[in-house]
Amino acid sequence: MSVKTEQHQPNTSYFCTFTCNRWLNLFSITNFYDQIYKWFDIMVKENYPIQGYVIMPNHLHLLIHTPWDKHSLNKRIGTGKRFMAYEIVERLKAAKHEDILKILAEDVKPFDRRSGKRHHVFKDSFNEKEIINEEMLLQKLDYLHHNPVSGKWNLAEDFTDYLHSSAKFYETGVQGIYNVTHYDDVWR
Repeated sequence: MSVKTEQHQPNTSYFCTFTCNRWLNLFSITNFYDQIYKWFDIMVKENYPIQGYVIMPNHLHLLIHTPWDKHSLNKRIGTGKRFMAYEIVERLKAAKHEDILKILAEDVKPFDRRSGKRHHVFKDSFNEKEIINEEMLLQKLDYLHHNPVSGKWNLAEDFTDYLHSSAKFYETGVQGIYNVTHYDDVWR
């Protein structure tokens, strides 16, 4: 689904994905994981518990629960992406990644350029799927947790060893880098 479709179903969980522009490995190039965890903290503070996640080099999958809130999930994620984009650009500038900055600048649409946008860091939309039952929730958790060892990715020997994921918690009960809320604590 596109970001233009407002998701405002309160008190439910969503599987969400957003991706760096052109599938560039911007999260790994800028070592951006700390900022994503800070965004998770903001979401949790706003009563959006993170139930599962994986941060890949160029995209993020998360399972998030939406509260009774006047703001839509789209608004929350859009705001997060905007602030993360600023920080990614700053890190690229500091590391003198002029080639990547040029690509991101070239991809800004004329309308967005007129309103002051200088770099196109993320794909415009994000994908979200409402979790309708526990079977679907478990399928999405399994998918995101195995992402680091699927297809072209070879980011760990075992999916539970990948640092930027909630897989270790769901498989062993030991929290990883970021403490997630077990889906049982929200769904039951």
